[in-house]
Amino acid sequence: MILHLKPNTKSAILLSIMVDKHFDFVIIGGGVAGLTAAQYGARANLSTAVIEAASNGGQSLLINDLENYPGVFPAISGYELIDAMVKQAKSFGAEFITATVKSLEKKESGFELATTKGIIAAKAVLLATGAKHRHLNIDGEEKLIGKGVSYCASCDGPFFRNKRISVIGGGDAAFDEATFLSNLTDKVYLIHRREAFRAQAAVAERVMNNPKIEKMLNKIPVKINGTEKVESIVLKDVKTGEEIVHETDAVFVFVGMDPQTELVDFVQKDSSGYVVTDENMETSVKGLFCAGDVRAKPFRQIVTAAADGAYAAHSAEKYIRGE
Repeated sequence: MILHLKPNTKSAILLSIMVDKHFDFVIIGGGVAGLTAAQYGARANLSTAVIEAASNGGQSLLINDLENYPGVFPAISGYELIDAMVKQAKSFGAEFITATVKSLEKKESGFELATTKGIIAAKAVLLATGAKHRHLNIDGEEKLIGKGVSYCASCDGPFFRNKRISVIGGGDAAFDEATFLSNLTDKVYLIHRREAFRAQAAVAERVMNNPKIEKMLNKIPVKINGTEKVESIVLKDVKTGEEIVHETDAVFVFVGMDPQTELVDFVQKDSSGYVVTDENMETSVKGLFCAGDVRAKPFRQIVTAAADGAYAAHSAEKYIRGE
């Protein structure tokens, strides 16, 4: 049976967007790493596409004042930076596709991506899907992100110089960030749900010997109070059930991150689930590159994500041209 569809029907629209495309270089993820790679790939005369399911920018959109990106001064918002990066990449010819990538498969001729906009083929692929900070999922958290609730001490810590700062967590990241924040103020409260910490001994020792860091153990956060900014956090004692209101100007949350690697179960990862690459940003699969927060590395910042993206695009170009 042959169906004849009217041009304006919903079915006709769905069929029209399910179009196969082929690119030299496809980037999955529209954060800083992906957008930088898009610019470099397009400028190298590679047909380049960025596939992003939601809004471009990722975690960068949460930044109200970006004050530590070299050359960007006075500070701008993360949104302004991303908007400029998208326009810049487009000016060089990069194409942007709003779609979800459902699967990624290596073929003899390259890669095949099954997306909600059809099948897309690529000679080389960059995974720049980032990592998501685990949230506390308590009242007040989402509302006060960027207003005292933060997931990056080096990004937002300087805004709270000489203020009351609280850190949630008991692992290496929480301890490292608490140490960093103690350089900015006289008192940092380290809040942990247990008596024992998960941090490595050497890292923990620095915190234990730091007179500026006060430990608040066996306590879990249950609510963050504030209207226009963080004012206090409600803590519950896990042993007694007693709740206290702890006054603070900032809450830095370090309870782990989840790298977005669902598409690449077939590549090498480290013990925390981050994708392992070589110095060329190439994964254990030839032609598949990785950049940004999803990659295994010791330092995650906007500037390092941009560097990753530039290097990945350069390496992808050499791979595509057979160099």
